[in-house]
Amino acid sequence: MTISPNDAAIAIAVAIEGAESLPAVQQAVRSFAASFGYDRFVLFSASSTREDLLDRIYWVEGDWFGDGEPVDAETYVRRCPVTRHIIEVREPFFWTKTREGSDELYRVVRSARGRGIHGLQIPIFGPLGLEGAMSLGGERIDSSPRVRVALSLVAGAAFLAAQRLLEAPAGEGNGELTRREREILAWTAAGRRQGEIAATLGLSGRTIENHLRRIRKRLGVATTAQAIRVAIRTGDIVA
Repeated sequence: MTISPNDAAIAIAVAIEGAESLPAVQQAVRSFAASFGYDRFVLFSASSTREDLLDRIYWVEGDWFGDGEPVDAETYVRRCPVTRHIIEVREPFFWTKTREGSDELYRVVRSARGRGIHGLQIPIFGPLGLEGAMSLGGERIDSSPRVRVALSLVAGAAFLAAQRLLEAPAGEGNGELTRREREILAWTAAGRRQGEIAATLGLSGRTIENHLRRIRKRLGVATTAQAIRVAIRTGDIVA
């Protein structure tokens, strides 16, 4: 009896939910995605209010840019402009990258075929909107609808597991938020970008980022999205 990708994805998602380490999560995703031609992975938390989009990269692996060099968060965002497309969509999408001379051309596509590196970008949403994403890539990938749905299920499970395993338990901070910090966090929760908040409050973008960094430290969390959840629960800001 042949198992469908969706049935297999459910089994993998259940295994990921019970994983006790990030390497166990990674191996589960690798083993499932490899059968569809995917051998590059990026899993990260994100906020549409941040100018650089990323809060934290949980996992990056593979030769994303075809040069054999390791990829960090800054390099990934700078060299993969299609990442920012997750701000504009609510559904997973395929993309393809080709070369024109020395330039790299990225396109969002319905189906990924031909030469070059292709991928699937899966935005992940929570109660506060966009909370993260997973990208999977390869040179010869299956970009069928059934695989898109199956990988989306696995990516969602991997994201939640990474949050559970890597982020500090909420509420282990060492102080209350100041009035200014509550104000900035409330604007952030409302979906305002850092540049907009800075202009509204007459502050610099760097000052806003410094405030958000202190907020995360005070609340004992790793990401801004988690800080918002804690602040809503404690009544520091209103949902």
